[in-house]
Amino acid sequence: MARDDRVLRLARRVTGLVREAVRTAYRPHADGRPDPGEVVWAWVAYEEGDGRGKDRPVLIVGRRGEALLGLMLTSKDHDRDAAEEARSGRIWTDIGTGAWDARQRPSEVRLDRLLLLDPAAVRREGATLDRVRFDRVVAEARRVQGW
Repeated sequence: MARDDRVLRLARRVTGLVREAVRTAYRPHADGRPDPGEVVWAWVAYEEGDGRGKDRPVLIVGRRGEALLGLMLTSKDHDRDAAEEARSGRIWTDIGTGAWDARQRPSEVRLDRLLLLDPAAVRREGATLDRVRFDRVVAEARRVQGW
């Protein structure tokens, strides 16, 4: 099975995953492998499910079996279109800057969409998010998604 097929298959299982308990952990290790607490880069499918997607930073928040659980980041400022985002059910929180963005732009994390990633789909390690910001993001995602 091709890597993209495996990633799409994992992504399709996300809907049921949120209804299960999501266990998170903060365990970054500078070993080149993706760990909870790290911001990594991976291909993320668009929600339309039409096979398109984008390479983007993702905060790894935990694991489910061999799969990684993550929340995607963006450098786009959603405060400017907050009303439209809310109508569409998208909820973001600011996390500031980090080494995951070479231009050091402020980033936001999407709280309402939990991603399941195949570790093989992760292309590079971006940075470690500090424990305070990690705990805040996880608490907000837990509240939004009900895990």
